[in-house]
Amino acid sequence: MKAKVLRYEEMLGHRRSYTQRLNPGSLVRIAGLSRRAGLSRIGVSMAWLPPGKESFAYHAHRYEEEWVFVVKGKGVAIVEEGELALGPGDFMAFPAPGVPHLLRNDGEEDLVYLMGGENAPLEVIDYPKLGKSYLLLSEERKTAFYELVDPKYPFGPADE
Repeated sequence: MKAKVLRYEEMLGHRRSYTQRLNPGSLVRIAGLSRRAGLSRIGVSMAWLPPGKESFAYHAHRYEEEWVFVVKGKGVAIVEEGELALGPGDFMAFPAPGVPHLLRNDGEEDLVYLMGGENAPLEVIDYPKLGKSYLLLSEERKTAFYELVDPKYPFGPADE
């Protein structure tokens, strides 16, 4: 495989808009970079978060670490400790397990950032404010979310 350069103009042409049903205030445009450049073990994307919008629902990864690097604009990272202002050149890491987080754009222009992390075939994401957890399973060109619920124990001794 050869090294590949992805030009910014090319990234703009590959943006897709995403909202998350668990957060009606979410809207982010994402251009996947790592797959397009030939990487498979890590995920790297560029994201454009419009003013007044949030990235996803407040969440924490159980197994995969994640990071963001702000390229342009201003925003806020919402974490357990409170709200942390972010601006160009800021890097933020979300170690696993369990650093809940969410990005919000409080500025007047798009918050542009690189984001990335590990790319395991299985992951569990917790949504602590919603009391929900999901198993994420990578499928061809998309990820399936399976809600985890309390276990059932349908079998037991016959005399109970």
